[in-house]
Amino acid sequence: MQASTWQSSNRSTGSCTSGCPTSTLARRTLTVQVTRRRLDAELTRRGLARSREQARELIASGAVQVRGVAATKPATQVETSAPITVDAGGPGYVSRGALKLIGALDAFGGARPARDGVDGGGADHAVEGGALDDAVDGAGADDAGADDEGGAAARIAPLTVAGRRVLDAGASTGGFTQVLLERGAERVLAVDVGYGQLAWVLRVDPRVDLLERTNVRTLTADAVPYLASMVVADLSFISLRTVLPALVASTASACDYVLMVKPQFEVGREQVGDGVVRDPGLRRLSVENVVRFAIGLGLAPRGVEASPLPGPSGNVEYFVWLERGGSHAGLVDPVASIEAAVRRGPS
Repeated sequence: MQASTWQSSNRSTGSCTSGCPTSTLARRTLTVQVTRRRLDAELTRRGLARSREQARELIASGAVQVRGVAATKPATQVETSAPITVDAGGPGYVSRGALKLIGALDAFGGARPARDGVDGGGADHAVEGGALDDAVDGAGADDAGADDEGGAAARIAPLTVAGRRVLDAGASTGGFTQVLLERGAERVLAVDVGYGQLAWVLRVDPRVDLLERTNVRTLTADAVPYLASMVVADLSFISLRTVLPALVASTASACDYVLMVKPQFEVGREQVGDGVVRDPGLRRLSVENVVRFAIGLGLAPRGVEASPLPGPSGNVEYFVWLERGGSHAGLVDPVASIEAAVRRGPS
């Protein structure tokens, strides 16, 4: 403001029109120092993310901390001098999502008994649980109770990845894709609405087929290069009930679905509060709603597990294993399985 006032005064008086020192005639420029930025923009500026889209994915996954505190909102204003750390994952993994999927595949591969000592009863299930039980009866789960001693999951064959073509919905940087390849997947179709996020080591892997700038909700059989026999999904800011019909329509008639349920995106906004679903009852209900919806699409529940790692701000997340076109023999009791997963998971 001082420079513009000085120049205006000289123009109005007409003084020093010639022969003035160069320094006097030179335009004076004010430099404004930026001290705060949006978190997603600051991550990109520092090279901690390749793009603002990837920065938002990292924030949503809970991988970003500002001054030692987990950040949950891309628009958060942060000081340019603030310490920011990104925990992308364990050694050798491109994202911490890899560790989540490893925990789920290990649990489902081990065919953990579904009941886990939980009776599945109680007044809390009087409405929601009963409705879910009715839905399961229609999905062919009458065989689930055939083994009273060993639990419903005792006869379920473990989930395997080797030799399969897998669709990774919401691939982002590729943590899930990386684990699938390590476990012997024949091919992985990495689908994401973003662009340029998949880690380079996976982008150049001949076993990976990349489908970017693609909303999972719009997938059809014609839009994919092949019909996968397995699906994994880690999606944010959207309910699984919104995308499940498209996933079913774009995969093989015999298919396993390992989906991460994020309660913060399944319950109503009025129940989330500060972005964290703390009520175990709401967490259970969010998983039940997804499973019930899946049963309506002809899928059968085979397992439920709490994620070994929390999501953003400590949100507890869950993996559900659903089957399409299988024998339906030895299906889990979904009410008991969900209750057990909620009890086993973080409080």
